[in-house]
Amino acid sequence: MTTQNNQPTKILEAKKNAFDKRIEAFGWALFLIMSGTLLIAPDGLVPDGTWLIGTGLIILGSMGIRYIYRIRVDGFWTILGILALGYGVSELFSLNLPVFPVLLVVFGAVIVFKAFLGKVDSQDDF
Repeated sequence: MTTQNNQPTKILEAKKNAFDKRIEAFGWALFLIMSGTLLIAPDGLVPDGTWLIGTGLIILGSMGIRYIYRIRVDGFWTILGILALGYGVSELFSLNLPVFPVLLVVFGAVIVFKAFLGKVDSQDDF
């Protein structure tokens, strides 16, 4: 009976994995189309920061879809999407933000967060 109970779970996981791959492929396709279109556009036609805004929206959109369908959301990509969107908007409005220092602080905070809240292997010695 255990096999019968696990069967729907395995089917659901397989469907989620297939859908996750489709989300990823769609995101990459949008990214490549956007990047190519922006490279073709004549200079001065597209405002500064457009590429970063588009990249951030694509990343956050794909993470949002994953969240809605209860597929694992990657925190690294979510943070990267937020940073890309924020920096793109700051470029659009000609604000001078210290992006590199902010990246260092965010990545350091993520590492600390994972170190304190990550699962500890039961075989680890303290």
